[in-house]
Amino acid sequence: MESKYSILLSLLMLQCLSLLCVSQSQDFDFFYFVQQWPGSYCDTKQSCCYPNTGKPAADFGIHGLWPNYEDGSYPSNCDPSNSFNQAKISDLISNMQKNWPSLACPSSNSIQFWTHEWEKHGTCSESVLSQHGYFDTALSLKGKTNLLEALKSAGINPDGNSYSLVDIKNAINGAIGYTPWIECNVDASGNSQLYQIYLCVDNSGSDLIECPVFPKGKCGSEIEFPSF
Repeated sequence: MESKYSILLSLLMLQCLSLLCVSQSQDFDFFYFVQQWPGSYCDTKQSCCYPNTGKPAADFGIHGLWPNYEDGSYPSNCDPSNSFNQAKISDLISNMQKNWPSLACPSSNSIQFWTHEWEKHGTCSESVLSQHGYFDTALSLKGKTNLLEALKSAGINPDGNSYSLVDIKNAINGAIGYTPWIECNVDASGNSQLYQIYLCVDNSGSDLIECPVFPKGKCGSEIEFPSF
């Protein structure tokens, strides 16, 4: 009888742990809002392919809105039952084609890119954002954070020249009021270049905040800002 009780207790504990894991997967501390410079995506050995709609504008494009924990880890693929559904964002498609284009090869309509972002990252925020709300929030954040204008106003232009990493951070902080994290990649010649800019957003998706933690990685003190 005692062994049956022990087994039942163990099963109940496993069930509780399982439920805890599910609830934790919906819980997160903040978002990274990540935008990428298309010129740097394309100026690599791998190169790029423009979407079916043509060459995107010479502006930062959205990469994603990623739930994160303050210890630097992050949840992913939180709800396999809530797959990407284009019909839920039909009113956003033209805006997304402009501001959230895929540059991966082969050329595409960017649906695969958006599917990946929703299913890997967006499902982990569904406790606060619906599928439509997730994409709409990211588009709204891009409108609030005009990175290219912030950099150009500080004399930092996508002209292939090198700029101080400190000056780039200061230009964005001065315009937006929050400290960015800069990710670099390397061009075909191995030079460090401005690739992605991370800003942090509270866990409601409403307001920019100072980042509780920055990703790992490092840029040089001088980095290229390639044209596109």
